[in-house]
Amino acid sequence: MSVNAIKVAILGLGRVGTSVGLSLNRYSARKDARQRFEVFGFDPRSGIASAAEKIGAIQHVVRSVYDAAAGKDIIVVALPYAEVQTVFREIADALREDSVVLDASPLKRPSLEWATRLLPAHAHLVGVTPIVNPRYLFDGLNDTEHAAADFFDDGFMLVTPSPRAAKAAVELATDFSALLGATPHFVDPDEHDGLMAATEGLPALLGAMTFYMLQRSEGWADARRMGNPAFGQLTHHLVDTHPDDLRDLLLNNRENVARYLGETITVLTSVHELLVRGDREGLEAALVEAYDTYQVWLAKRTSGRWDEKSAAVSHEKVSDTLMSGLLGGYLTRRIRGEEDRD
Repeated sequence: MSVNAIKVAILGLGRVGTSVGLSLNRYSARKDARQRFEVFGFDPRSGIASAAEKIGAIQHVVRSVYDAAAGKDIIVVALPYAEVQTVFREIADALREDSVVLDASPLKRPSLEWATRLLPAHAHLVGVTPIVNPRYLFDGLNDTEHAAADFFDDGFMLVTPSPRAAKAAVELATDFSALLGATPHFVDPDEHDGLMAATEGLPALLGAMTFYMLQRSEGWADARRMGNPAFGQLTHHLVDTHPDDLRDLLLNNRENVARYLGETITVLTSVHELLVRGDREGLEAALVEAYDTYQVWLAKRTSGRWDEKSAAVSHEKVSDTLMSGLLGGYLTRRIRGEEDRD
């Protein structure tokens, strides 16, 4: 069986980008692999790309986003969010005809608008957002060192295609997601960004502002000695996310974040009143309701079964059909709509 060689560029080698590389190399090493991936990596931070190469996530370190994207079949964008618009502009002239750009940015509406304005019409952008392996749900780690080949296993990949992306490019994105171990799930960009406000923007904002409040308080001189894992998990965005990225995550989705923040303030105000009154029953009722609902959510999130029919895709079971004809030497012809020729 002949094996197609696929050139993939990963722009951004934090935990997500590096895990993509490890997953691709895991697939390439399989005896039944229909494709072999040659992975090129770029990261603007000193030493990060070399670290990703050392752990086997990439085969080639590239020094610029232009060189990384040039001539590649697939380009995965997993860079800090504040850099994405600039990177789209920088890679535009490097993209080969019918290359597929998989954009893992946390917000889709702004990215789709940037892509329409900055990327050439002959390239195809598809937004992807990993909902990762539940075993990593609580570790709060986002660095290269903690990347893993199974980071996407038993999770979901939210897929948000650009309106001008060809059908074959979208099919490639879903097959690529399955190869990584994730079940693809299509979502509207506005719906996606609303959900991201609740599950990413709001937690990041609350953690950052909790620290901001404490470091300005009179008790900070003593409180600063007391940080334990609970405090570290709450405030981890201040370690692994640059303030510019947090700013853009919040401002580019400000209406959704503001809505959820307003609802949170209402709840916190009610809890504040319960505490001031010493209302044991009221506080207990709120905590029990949250606990019970959380246990149901956690069970479904861990199993991946949100209804009786749903089940996560096993990456061990897709080898017979995965990417057959969508990649390698057939990629360009498929996206153009031409028939394959043996």
